[in-house]
Amino acid sequence: MNGGGGDWLRPPAPGQFALRVAVLGGVALVMFAIIFLRLWYLEVLSGDQYLAQAQNNQVREFTVQAPRGEILDRNGKVLVGNRTALELQVKRTDLPASGKRRARVFERVGEVAGMTPKQIRKEIRQQTKENPASPVTLKRDVPYDLVYYLRENQGRFPGVSVERVYVRQYPQGELAAHVLGSVGEVSEEDLKDPRFDTLNPGDMVGQGGIESAYDSLLRGVNGATKVQVDARGRPTGGTLTERDPRPGNDLMLTIDADVQQAGQEAIASYGLPGGFVAMNIHNGALLGLGSSPSYDPSVLAKPFVSQADYEQIYGDPDDPASTLAAPAFNRAIQGLYPTGSTFKPITAVAALESGNLTTDEIINDSGSFPLGDGNVLHNAGDAAYGSIALQQALAVSSDVFFYNLGARMNEDTGAGGALQQWATALGLGAPTGLDVGGEGSGLVPSPEWRNQHFQENTDPDSPCGDQVCISKGELTDRPWSLGDNVNLAVGQGDLQADPLQMAVAYAAIANGGEVVRPHVGREVDDPQGHAIQEIDPAARRQVDIDPAWQQTILAGLHDAAMRPGGTSYAVFGGYPVQMAGKTGTAERPPNADQSWYIALAPYPDPKYVVAVTLEEGGFGADTAAPAARQILNQLLGVNEARIESVGSTEGAYE
Repeated sequence: MNGGGGDWLRPPAPGQFALRVAVLGGVALVMFAIIFLRLWYLEVLSGDQYLAQAQNNQVREFTVQAPRGEILDRNGKVLVGNRTALELQVKRTDLPASGKRRARVFERVGEVAGMTPKQIRKEIRQQTKENPASPVTLKRDVPYDLVYYLRENQGRFPGVSVERVYVRQYPQGELAAHVLGSVGEVSEEDLKDPRFDTLNPGDMVGQGGIESAYDSLLRGVNGATKVQVDARGRPTGGTLTERDPRPGNDLMLTIDADVQQAGQEAIASYGLPGGFVAMNIHNGALLGLGSSPSYDPSVLAKPFVSQADYEQIYGDPDDPASTLAAPAFNRAIQGLYPTGSTFKPITAVAALESGNLTTDEIINDSGSFPLGDGNVLHNAGDAAYGSIALQQALAVSSDVFFYNLGARMNEDTGAGGALQQWATALGLGAPTGLDVGGEGSGLVPSPEWRNQHFQENTDPDSPCGDQVCISKGELTDRPWSLGDNVNLAVGQGDLQADPLQMAVAYAAIANGGEVVRPHVGREVDDPQGHAIQEIDPAARRQVDIDPAWQQTILAGLHDAAMRPGGTSYAVFGGYPVQMAGKTGTAERPPNADQSWYIALAPYPDPKYVVAVTLEEGGFGADTAAPAARQILNQLLGVNEARIESVGSTEGAYE
């Protein structure tokens, strides 16, 4: 075949062949030159750098967790301690990037952990929502066999390890749960805070209560160990460097576990929400502070708290009513209520100090008090006590006597008169400064407050237009009137206070005017048991209370508790320790009455104040006073079994 199509079989001319060889040779020479230069760069210029990287690839650093300090009561009883546990953990950032390889790892982990890959993915997703770098705990308290197995097969489990951790434990169960708080993983936001600049993702910090307030003292400093590993990540046995962890400090509280237990049992026995406080009136040391219902803090020590467990303790975060009813809501420092007649000693101080009353002045209690607007107020039970002075008025809790004082001290402008000024000076209407925080402020109603909110309510831009409306208690339905101050004088109306605020106010009256700063921290001890810090905060302020007036008020409260005719005589008559106390029954429509009792003991030189309140508990003498008695028994060492009952509280109106 001689057609033109056979030209492709013809060999190249000699010149063309030589050109091709030259081009190929040049390309090969350039390639060899590049390779040579690269090798020279790696060996000569960057040799030390890559040698260090290679060595680092053979070293793995393990964090050695430091235990948090223990929390103890004033007598050394452990309230919060630690136990060690082995946790199967996954670090998301160390897992294979390949989806297929990651799936195989999950299958292998699932086989040894008794979990499905789907469950593992769910745990990783839930536990890394806030911080993707946090280690994920799949199982706690795994057997040692799993530790050895993973070490031998580390190459098949990248990103998976078993870590020894310290877990908070609560040997006293629910005792003081509201005081203690809990711990949890540091959040990504907290890691930006200078206070946590030494922490890493996955480290534990205090969350609420003592654990949070004293976190920097309780939290230790983690250690670290660098070990040699082989190409598959398995330790080869050589430890290069080691830094021991430094345990946290122990914290001794002012809380007395026995008093705390008595308080929790006392208020829980009624099956009603409530709170209590037991405090030293001279220095603010809290021997007991609790709320009912309570909860088991060990639930919050789990590696991951389920939504169901969270809502069972804290309530539904999207439902305010649910959170206010939840066990975590601390009614001792957050429950704000009208105080009823327990407010009357504060009214007495204000009237005496402002010149609106003398200790021996007689006021006629006819059983009723006309407001002047057509409304008439009456004593509880429609009682009438006749001509009485302050001491008897406190003993029988005459509303009419204190209505008169409220009217005398009424001022319808500004921050109000002496009643508002003294209530505020004694600690109401603001947080007490409790060291664990979390307090509410409360409210001492004044003309300024009511008038301001009434004006906002009737402003043309108000959501209700030109109609008067009340929205969640934030707006008022009318301006200030005489009746507001009259109501305040007996602890009713818009007044809001919690048991701790009332305890501080009574303490100031009983100790001569020192408004103490309540606290639960007492002493910080280092890990060797040496005291390194005493916690004794200074009083917030000193107010001047005439000693003669103080003694008259205390005498009235003593008569109320221990003399026939007193409002709590049926509860404390015959009590072996002389004491003083005041009942309170506050209206909270549409709810049933709020029950209150505040006790001072021993009398006439009190050392302790006990404040108790129970939601919908009815008369103070029926529920709050008996609960306070149980707490006093423990405080004062009284054997209840040897005390004969004086009688029932039937007929008591407070």
